[in-house]
Amino acid sequence: MTLNCAIIDDEPLAVELLASYVKRTPFLNLTGGYNSAINAMKEIREKPVDILFLDIQMPELSGLEFAKILPKETRIVFTTAFSEYALEGYESDALGYLLKPISYEKFLNVAKKGLDWYTKIQKINSYRNDRFMFVKSDYKLIRVDFDDIIYIEGLKDYVRIFLENGEKIMSLMNMKTLEDFLPAPEFMRTHRSYIVHTNKVKLVDRMRFVFGDTYIPVSDRYKDAVSDILDKYTLV
Repeated sequence: MTLNCAIIDDEPLAVELLASYVKRTPFLNLTGGYNSAINAMKEIREKPVDILFLDIQMPELSGLEFAKILPKETRIVFTTAFSEYALEGYESDALGYLLKPISYEKFLNVAKKGLDWYTKIQKINSYRNDRFMFVKSDYKLIRVDFDDIIYIEGLKDYVRIFLENGEKIMSLMNMKTLEDFLPAPEFMRTHRSYIVHTNKVKLVDRMRFVFGDTYIPVSDRYKDAVSDILDKYTLV
């Protein structure tokens, strides 16, 4: 498997260094190197890459801001000289975080992590057509049909799956794993703590999905993607 990648950093030498690392890595293919997120925006949004090596602190548009408008399929590796940004990077579901100066060893480790992730996704895609999954709960494996799910709530290291029959299933799992497994856009991440089954949505109130007495929020990070879906099916 070959992964397409791009580099964005306002320091030309940093772009050159990472580009040299990409060339040394057999499973990576460099599609572009950019000195600002503004310059890269159109091309990367129209032709998404698999992995984006993205500097955090840049003029005009920071890496953290740019990450919010990237396609879900693009995994981000943040690069920076400032360790205080590490937490924000991981909160953005980043694939990894590289602190400058970046050695090839550290670069290769995070690139291999990306390769492992995409290999896993390929296997997942082959299972999605079966329309069900098994989740672990209290030492049991419980079958969950996609069509029975209303929404999913993330609770630290656990998720809670809400089903149409009123049942709630708790499982030791992270939201990213479920987001990657469930078919999009049928299942849509609206918030760090929520995934919504769009086929079950009957009411949206001020950018909140309403299921009975429960209001599912839409965070800023996912607002554009949610708006695109809603606009597509809204008659005005």
